Amino acid sequence: MERKPKKDPKDMRHGYTTGACATAVTKAALLALITKEEQETSTIHLPIGRDATFTIEKCIFEQNAVSCETIKDAGDDPDATHQALIVSTVSWADTPGIHLDGGIGVGRVTKPGLPVPVGEAAINPVPRKMIYSTVQGVLDEFHITRGVNVVISVPKGEEIAKKTLNGRLGILGGISILGTRGTVVPFSSSAYMASIVQAISVAKEAGCDHLVVTTGGRSEKFAMQQYPNLPEEAFIEMGDFVGFTLKHCKRLGMKQVSLVGMMGKFSKVAQGVMMVHSKSAPIDFPFLAQLAADSGADEATIAEVRHANTASQVGEIMMAKGYHAFFHHLCEACCYSSLHHIKGGLTLSTSIYSMQGQLLGRADNIASIDEVNWDRG
Repeated sequence: MERKPKKDPKDMRHGYTTGACATAVTKAALLALITKEEQETSTIHLPIGRDATFTIEKCIFEQNAVSCETIKDAGDDPDATHQALIVSTVSWADTPGIHLDGGIGVGRVTKPGLPVPVGEAAINPVPRKMIYSTVQGVLDEFHITRGVNVVISVPKGEEIAKKTLNGRLGILGGISILGTRGTVVPFSSSAYMASIVQAISVAKEAGCDHLVVTTGGRSEKFAMQQYPNLPEEAFIEMGDFVGFTLKHCKRLGMKQVSLVGMMGKFSKVAQGVMMVHSKSAPIDFPFLAQLAADSGADEATIAEVRHANTASQVGEIMMAKGYHAFFHHLCEACCYSSLHHIKGGLTLSTSIYSMQGQLLGRADNIASIDEVNWDRG
């Protein structure tokens, strides 16, 4: 079967955030409540400074309320909420003001450290502001001064939330209503990076001063076995964003950070690469060969390392020949490079595991580059 060519990033279609969708259906529902007319589209002003028009899939009139629905279009972004049904139910309130809440499928905040207080619906500040200002604009247009209730729902939100970090962040019962721009940039890293910062904030509010940051789910499982006494909030998946995560750990006052991962990505960290995506930088095999030499490897083994195909293969070579000091040196180098990148201020540890969960090496509690006994030069 012929494979479709990948789209050029500049040709990829942008989509809309859950916050923009929630604002659009709220405006439609309020207009329908006021005019008694069914709304087919809804045009809102986005935070990035332009207007966007949304299709209203359903406009349902109840006795004292109107519900409007739209289907979220995330464009060409692989978003967990793509094609989710976003619903807003608007009714008149007995008290003045705009009363916003989350209904079914919208999570509720249970842990401090997020931009929304504990107990409230997980509707982030920018979407809240969009909804409030849009509702107020419609009320002003029609010279209405009475209060309004707005309830945002996502019927399949609880199921969708299982694909997100919400549970770890203490957002229970559904998804978050998010978005700072109003649009979704295809394959954007910003949402993932924002979730990392939120996770660090939640950990801090939970009283953690020791965080364990991992490159993925498998390494997190190994990390939890290694640090069984730490609470769930202390474990954060940083993905490829090593430098970014460590800088925010330092900024938010963490005292101790343990890096847990595998040969491939941590070989890059050891050589000073702090964004470890597969395309970010090649593995530096001469660097690993020098580490092998520092670990007492013979010339034949050093040559094997220099001409290896992958970092995992290097690990297999060194394990098979019993050069266990290599992995300790590699972990030290990870600590050294990380401390150099963030200009100190943390106590760092590094553990490297095999794909099967075998601890290959570790270096613990390095707080200064002066403590590292390996010379990068």
